[in-house]
Amino acid sequence: MTVLAALKGPHIDWAGFSPLVALAGGAIVVLVVGLLRPPAARERAVPGLTLATLAAALGLVVWQWGERKSIVSGALAVDDLALVLDGIFIVAGMAVVLAAWRAAGPREAGHGEHHALLLSSILGMAVLGASQNLVTLFLGLELLSIPLYVLCASRLGLERSLESGLKYLIIGSVGSATLLYGLALVYGATGATDFAAIAHKLSAGTNTMSLTGIGLVVAGLAFKASVAPFHQWTPDVYEGAPTPITAFMAVATKAAALGIFLRLFDVAFIDAADDWAPIVAVLATITIVVGNVGALPQTSMKRMLAWSGVAQAGYLLGGIVVASDVGARALVFYLAVYTMMNLAAFAVVIARERETRLGDDIEALRGIGASRPVLAWPMTISMLALAGIPATAGFIGKFFLIDATVDGGYTWLGVIIVVGSMVSLGYYLRVIAAMWLTGEAAAAVPPAGERPVMAGGSPEADEAPDPAAPARPHPEVVAVAVLAAAATLFFGIVPSPLFDLARGAAHALGLL
Repeated sequence: MTVLAALKGPHIDWAGFSPLVALAGGAIVVLVVGLLRPPAARERAVPGLTLATLAAALGLVVWQWGERKSIVSGALAVDDLALVLDGIFIVAGMAVVLAAWRAAGPREAGHGEHHALLLSSILGMAVLGASQNLVTLFLGLELLSIPLYVLCASRLGLERSLESGLKYLIIGSVGSATLLYGLALVYGATGATDFAAIAHKLSAGTNTMSLTGIGLVVAGLAFKASVAPFHQWTPDVYEGAPTPITAFMAVATKAAALGIFLRLFDVAFIDAADDWAPIVAVLATITIVVGNVGALPQTSMKRMLAWSGVAQAGYLLGGIVVASDVGARALVFYLAVYTMMNLAAFAVVIARERETRLGDDIEALRGIGASRPVLAWPMTISMLALAGIPATAGFIGKFFLIDATVDGGYTWLGVIIVVGSMVSLGYYLRVIAAMWLTGEAAAAVPPAGERPVMAGGSPEADEAPDPAAPARPHPEVVAVAVLAAAATLFFGIVPSPLFDLARGAAHALGLL
């Protein structure tokens, strides 16, 4: 009996661990099913199993709702913040699976491999969002990032997709190395990897090593969140990646990066807020200016939404800067809203890529208010919400963020958010005008850049159109656009359910 007691393993809270187990197990099952020879197994069973995995993980997240506990020896938290973030990742994953159901990317890369990588990335996001230890933080970040490097390059026949994957790999590696060096310096200064222990050490005061480490951590997370001046990769990678993957990166990756930014800085580094908050506020200001100015001249919808995402990251940093309960609530609320707004916009872009030969150019949207209102309305709602127009969830979210910055003593940052939102009308309203105030464009022009590439990138291949592009959109893509736009409107009129979720997530951090 003594020997058996000595060999007994550590206690594992399988209930708290269950959403991660579901994602990991589902990724393995999807990968194995993708190896089957029948086309129906690859093209239908694999996406169906992926959706079933995500639905099971979402159900387990709901099952754990209201828990406040730590698992894996305190390395991961099971609390409302982690569970809200998990919900965002899973919903974004479901939307992307539907949007890519009959796309060329999964077919070229392999359905099993494509969907297994997607589930692995969501698993990494879930680990990252729940991390309360420097080791699991970095593990989650890499598990999130490595599958995305591959997914960005999954359109093997397109030069832009391969370029996108390579750029994201190089810049992402630089960001990861910067973050890791910063985490190492924080560990060296405090002698701890647990967030609570780091906070206890920093409460006695900071030194050069700890401040340098915090600065490098800011830079490393800024790469992932597309915060200026660490944003240079974003427009090129977003434009070149398959559009469903771009949509996933735009919402889920940003939510993961800002979610751990919130937990790390408002828990581990909270006692050093007087040192890092002014720097993050300056970064937020630069990001808002750069993102809005960069978006103004864009004609590619994916590039415009990339620059818009940079500006939105600046708004979201306002919730972190104030290091308060109000700021955390504002950030979590806006992350949920941001997911809905962007999924609606990207779904419409995907639909028009399939309807026309104009790719993601804004010309593809010209005149669809009359010919395709089922697509025009979701895009209109998305653009108005991103601009912060009343009666949309985007307005409530920005108002919440502005209120948090003013309440936290950063009134000038709140003014910058207002001014940035006013400037953003210049490119959001241009999209709406193209849809409703002009005639429909001809669709016979080959989509810019959507040309296959042969080994060596021959000019002959560059001149050929993509033969795999379907002629019409599919109902699942339209459904994603309509549902996301409807949610954007609903939570703009009835925001209280999201307010409750955000309040619980903020309370999990123990902020005042």
